[in-house]
Amino acid sequence: MQPALATPLDIQNIRRDFPILDQEVNGRPLVYFDNAATNQKPLLVIDALTRYYEGYNANIHRGIHHLAEQATAAFEASRRAFQEFLNAKHWQEIIFTYGTTDGINLVAKTYGRHFLTAGDEIIISTLEHHSNIVPWQMLCEEKGCILKVIPVDDNGDLLLDEYEKLLSERTKFVSCVHVSNALGTVNPVKTIIEKAHEVGAVVLIDGAQASSHLELDVQALDADFYVLSAHKLYGPTGMGVLYGKKELLDSMPPFRGGGEMIKEVTFAKTTYADLPYKFEAGTPNIADVVAVKAALDYMASLGKEAIAAHENDLLRYATEQLLELDGLRIIGQAREKIGVISFIMEGIHHQDIGVILDQQGIAVRTGHHCTQPLMQRFGIAGTTRASFAVYNTRDEVDRLIQGLRRVQKMML
Repeated sequence: MQPALATPLDIQNIRRDFPILDQEVNGRPLVYFDNAATNQKPLLVIDALTRYYEGYNANIHRGIHHLAEQATAAFEASRRAFQEFLNAKHWQEIIFTYGTTDGINLVAKTYGRHFLTAGDEIIISTLEHHSNIVPWQMLCEEKGCILKVIPVDDNGDLLLDEYEKLLSERTKFVSCVHVSNALGTVNPVKTIIEKAHEVGAVVLIDGAQASSHLELDVQALDADFYVLSAHKLYGPTGMGVLYGKKELLDSMPPFRGGGEMIKEVTFAKTTYADLPYKFEAGTPNIADVVAVKAALDYMASLGKEAIAAHENDLLRYATEQLLELDGLRIIGQAREKIGVISFIMEGIHHQDIGVILDQQGIAVRTGHHCTQPLMQRFGIAGTTRASFAVYNTRDEVDRLIQGLRRVQKMML
């Protein structure tokens, strides 16, 4: 094995922060390579959840007793942490959601429903997750809008020349993934945003995969909307963030009606609360919002640049090793990638690969990865996907290669 890239991170020490990794699966030490689906949680995050429920579980914003005030302060501290994480101009631009999918649906069903009309064009890309396809298809069916798609080349890179041809005065909205969950492609979102703004279109960026790997600055990108999920940031499931420019959020109607999002209710009329609460109806997912700050703090303590360097080293090493296997083809070798590798093996179904690897304690993802149109573009039903996080090692990559050799021996 070649020596790993020099990094300030002590990976073995980091691994001790993740209790779930200290176990065996089918009698073998767990190798967890399904991080693009969700990554594991450090003990700091688990402890933050426990502290909330044991120490100050209460509803927020409305109570004046001690526990309510403590819970409210912790909840709003997470909002300020995400403002810093994304470099948002205003804390009111951070809306808590139930995840990336929820954030996209919020924008489609408020901004899209309110401002788009029949004949308006929406552009997405071939790389999109279903969560950034289906809401726009539903909106097009409802409003009579037209959905257009940016194609990709054989490496999984977007064809920007074709994107520019799609843009016109009829383009009103562009919604594009920052990083492909299926291929790992990093899209040139700043250029995508700039070109869209030139024709007056509004842009949403799906940052679910980018958020734990790349430095994010919504002001530098000039993103109109940016969405992400906590569970891919070493945080809890069931919560996420929608960033939106304040003037856009102010112009949008509420998504859901109920408590918290109101200013005054009578049977004749309701007036709505100011941002961000206009979009946060009902009792929110308080515990997970509180705990996600521990995840952001944990990542900050390691340093995003150091995390990225380690993951990129794993990506390079794994790519080299996989390409040495006879009959293996990597799907998607874009110019810029994060730590995701999708591959197929000649004569072996991806589900069989996943099952045999699991028997050896190696967790990968198989299937279409909620990107069926992308799989159709490459003429395949699905892939096996290995995706990396800060706690993964080159030794684990070696385990994967050994496991795949066993797959070939058993199946061919």
